[in-house]
Amino acid sequence: MAIYVTDEDKIIVQGMTGSQGMLHTQLMLEGGTNVVAGVNPRKGGSAANFVVQGRDLTLPICASVQEAKEQFQATASVIFVPPAFAKDAVLEAIDAGLKKIVVITEGIPVADSVIFVSRAREAGVRLIGPNCPGIISPGKTNLGITPANIAGPGPVGLVSKSGTLTYQMMHELRDVGLSTSVGIGGDPVSGTSHVDALSAFEQDPETEVIVLIGEIGGQGEENAAKFIAANVSKPVVAYIAGFHAPEGKTMGHAGAIVSDGSGSASSKKEALEAAGVLVGETLTQTAKLARNLCVK
Repeated sequence: MAIYVTDEDKIIVQGMTGSQGMLHTQLMLEGGTNVVAGVNPRKGGSAANFVVQGRDLTLPICASVQEAKEQFQATASVIFVPPAFAKDAVLEAIDAGLKKIVVITEGIPVADSVIFVSRAREAGVRLIGPNCPGIISPGKTNLGITPANIAGPGPVGLVSKSGTLTYQMMHELRDVGLSTSVGIGGDPVSGTSHVDALSAFEQDPETEVIVLIGEIGGQGEENAAKFIAANVSKPVVAYIAGFHAPEGKTMGHAGAIVSDGSGSASSKKEALEAAGVLVGETLTQTAKLARNLCVK
């Protein structure tokens, strides 16, 4: 079992024919993801060629998401469309009835994100991102850019704002493995929050321990702390990036900015610890805390 996605999902890639779309479609296929088609309005009727485990594989390119859904029963989309066109790509997937959408694209205008995140919520769509590495359930499926060979399946559920820290934490936990890793992205507006993922992990029978990676900016981690205190029975450990970030300066992600003490790493750490969460000082220490909590 995995949260949000399963190995039965039929995946399309919007923007498959671009350089990043081709690269990561290849990697998703090598990881066992069931990619059934690509979408490019200007290249409908063509095909994209891959080699997977020494065998040639040709995937059709559809002119629209609706066509991909009707012909190949697509259930989810991974989006690699450039920022200027990403909003329309997401709205097209929502209008076609897909219920799972992962938006990898970085640099989408916040106003555009507000529009498609709101539409996704109204339509009951699980939207992950934008500006995120996606979601992976090792050994089952991988929607996004997370390398599939970092870690195998196991009892730890991971939710993270940072793509790079996601990869490092997965590597740190490679000896125990992960049920699902969700990279929610660090933009100010995102489709999936820490709270959303925590709720899903709480209901997932394969997840024994939850690891939360946060960073400065916003109130997401404080909201997560409140949710954990009231609703999560499983052990949670956390790591917060940005303790030494200067106030008022954006650090890396567009949403990682501290103002007047709000959204600081220390305030997030205090809130999480008050909710009973163990907060590591480094990623390695955080991984050790999680490892010690796993049922032997």
